[in-house]
Amino acid sequence: MSGPRAIQPGTITVSGHGGAEAPPDLAAVALGVECRGGSVDAAFTAAGSALAAVSAALRSAGVADADLQSTGLTVRADLVWRDGEGQQVAGYIAAGTLAARLRDLDSVPAVLAAAVAAAGDDVRLNNLQLVVEDTAALRERARAGAWEDAARSAGQLAALAGATLGRVVSLAEQPTAGGPVPLAGLQRMSAGQGIPLEPGLNREEATVTVSWELLPRRQGADAEAPALLRARRP
Repeated sequence: MSGPRAIQPGTITVSGHGGAEAPPDLAAVALGVECRGGSVDAAFTAAGSALAAVSAALRSAGVADADLQSTGLTVRADLVWRDGEGQQVAGYIAAGTLAARLRDLDSVPAVLAAAVAAAGDDVRLNNLQLVVEDTAALRERARAGAWEDAARSAGQLAALAGATLGRVVSLAEQPTAGGPVPLAGLQRMSAGQGIPLEPGLNREEATVTVSWELLPRRQGADAEAPALLRARRP
């Protein structure tokens, strides 16, 4: 909580922070393939076949077409240094990536294992994130918590000053950093390896800054606050 700062006479401005948590309901996976060949065509063809095999394995595991998307395809020379010859082209490397949304978290290890088995050592797991697909309700709860925090702090400060809160003068939501934390990517996977997942909780946070009018406290209303202040003065 920030301290009060006067933006104009008779007002108080306070920032409040709130958060809300929910278990993830979606795994966002970025899979890739990387294939070598003696020519551009050979490397490109091998990468295309490997990507097709991964896509077919994911569909066979129940992943919907709408949850699959090709996100990249590159071909580059495989350069090596040879004594007396300098840098030489030893072949070509083609790489492609595929984004998949897996909606059954319990099946993620088995689905990934099937995808790996389809293309073997050519497969790369570039990234995996466990997320809440629809964060609107989570953000609303975080905002409500931020508002309550600001209102509670402002009310306490107003009481200590022998005043009470009036109408809201201004209200702003501050941008907050956040979002899902990716699991560490693996450059290569083995089809025989299980990948245990611990879903945990995803968190949304919100910060609001609110300004209220400060009104004189009515006679007889909560007289303890001024008395308490007098008692605490040196």
